[in-house]
Amino acid sequence: MRNTPFVDAHVHFWDLKATEYPWLTPPFASDGLMGSVEAIASNYSPIEYAKDARNWNIAGLVHIDAGAAPEYATNETRWLDGLISQHNAPSGIIGFANLMDPNLHAVLDAHSQSSAFRGIRQIVNYHPNPYRTYTPTDLTLNDAWKSGFAQLAKYGLSFDLQAFGSQFPALSKFFAEHDAIPIMINHAGMPFHDEYEDWQKGMKALASLPQCSVKISGFGITDHNWNKNSIHPYITELIDLFSPDRVMFASDFPTDKLYADFDTCLSAYAEIIQGFSNDEKRNMWGRNANKLYRLGLPI
Repeated sequence: MRNTPFVDAHVHFWDLKATEYPWLTPPFASDGLMGSVEAIASNYSPIEYAKDARNWNIAGLVHIDAGAAPEYATNETRWLDGLISQHNAPSGIIGFANLMDPNLHAVLDAHSQSSAFRGIRQIVNYHPNPYRTYTPTDLTLNDAWKSGFAQLAKYGLSFDLQAFGSQFPALSKFFAEHDAIPIMINHAGMPFHDEYEDWQKGMKALASLPQCSVKISGFGITDHNWNKNSIHPYITELIDLFSPDRVMFASDFPTDKLYADFDTCLSAYAEIIQGFSNDEKRNMWGRNANKLYRLGLPI
């Protein structure tokens, strides 16, 4: 798979002097879900990425909002346009917007000035366990959030969903009413080993919707000590549920760098899917991301 064109469906770049990133700013706590992020709190651009990914055939990559302070969200998109001019990367941009913002239309208008802009991510992970939750309440149950989500259809935008399995059954019912908005499920649905049944039930609900696809990445967030054997059942389950036509692989770099290097992540994924046909592997490895994010890459 090292020579197979890889479209990395989930990458983050940042310049800590150009944009404010609260989560990458000291002091660094180690008691949250991800642990300390101090090790990745330095500038990361296509130059650093190329070093990490040097052993793989990178055909393109999608930049996913990197947690900039909300007021810098559209600035980040403009900065990324500059990177495209310099480095021909990223191939596509998923930015941040608060879907409850009364001025959401202005934010979406500003993002959409970039020809590489494809969609929105707003992290909505809610969990009753304060150690695991990202938000104090479940935003996806809020009518204002639902109204903002519906606006994405007017702009032809997709939504990158980062949430937990327990939220997926309710979300699947809501998404079914908005089937014109493609949903890209982040980080394999962020499974916890002790909540496998909730994750499985939730992923089944989302997989039943043809507009939902899943990105396989980010296992280190919920299991800092993952290995190929521990993630194998999740990956095979996801491919069974979504089929090789709605699965994308991604590095989640440099965030996943906290738990494993680039070669370790991609080698594990490649070994797990080695039994699939060449077309199925090429689809999951790059063609699906190219199609679903409308990148127009010649692969």
